[in-house]
Amino acid sequence: MPISFWILFIVVILVLVFIDLAVINRQGRVLPFKRALLNSASWIALALLFALIVYRFMSPGKALEFVTGYLVEEALSVDNLFVFLLLFAYFKVPPEQERQVLAWGILGALLMRGAFIFAGVTLVSRFHWILYLLGAFLIYSGFQLMLSKEASVDPSRNAAVRFARRFLPVADHYDGGRFFTLQNGKRLATPLFIALLVMETTDIVFATDSIPAILAITRDPFIVFSSNVFAILGLRSLFFVLASLMKLFNRLNIGLAIVLILIGAKMLVSIKYEIPTWIVLATIATVLAGSVLASILFPEKAKAERGDDGSPADGNE
Repeated sequence: MPISFWILFIVVILVLVFIDLAVINRQGRVLPFKRALLNSASWIALALLFALIVYRFMSPGKALEFVTGYLVEEALSVDNLFVFLLLFAYFKVPPEQERQVLAWGILGALLMRGAFIFAGVTLVSRFHWILYLLGAFLIYSGFQLMLSKEASVDPSRNAAVRFARRFLPVADHYDGGRFFTLQNGKRLATPLFIALLVMETTDIVFATDSIPAILAITRDPFIVFSSNVFAILGLRSLFFVLASLMKLFNRLNIGLAIVLILIGAKMLVSIKYEIPTWIVLATIATVLAGSVLASILFPEKAKAERGDDGSPADGNE
């Protein structure tokens, strides 16, 4: 891939991010559901448009790899967003500040994912046997996800939080959208900064699943990076969509677990046989669609947490 193509892609992405953050969504307020849905659809449309560009200037095979990788990363990101919901609830982040934390968190994730991707591609290219270790790890992660009943995150045990609270004075209140504030003439970090730290370090954990998963589909650095970029950029709007619909996806974990297991199995069988990308794409799409459909048809888990009339189970409002 010519370096000029990389430069052009990065410049276009930076322009899109600037337009999204500084022009379209510059107001510090809660993103309405319909607006979030429209923004999410726009990022998905941009990803599909980019797939057409890859088809035209690279090859149909590369375009298929991009779409498959994008679908996998987007699906894994959905599960990650549920964890972000728990983090915001734990830190009691004001709703109007959630977008700011997500924006900075996503920008940081882009930088970290880029470093992980290039390191992963380099290692796999030089030491091919690593691919099989990653396959086994994905299968293990899939079974762990399938057996876990719900996402459990304890931010108080996060290494970044413990480090920050030990070496960095932290205020006991928020100061608007500021990450640092002055209190009695002393500069302190706000809880918003701690929430951002947890989000960034949590994304490192998420990358341990997502990067091996995309490497099972393609080891082209540009396709791996671009599919991650488009999946991550749509997270901010997707977060507010899922915040309203999270009860609908009560069986998504099972679908994601099956996807991880299948991708891990693909890595292992690649020792003898290379599975065509279109089969992988069709299988992943079917599994994810099935998990969403099962969530809609069999919502018993969600109902168990609420009364039949939609009120809390204990009758309190």
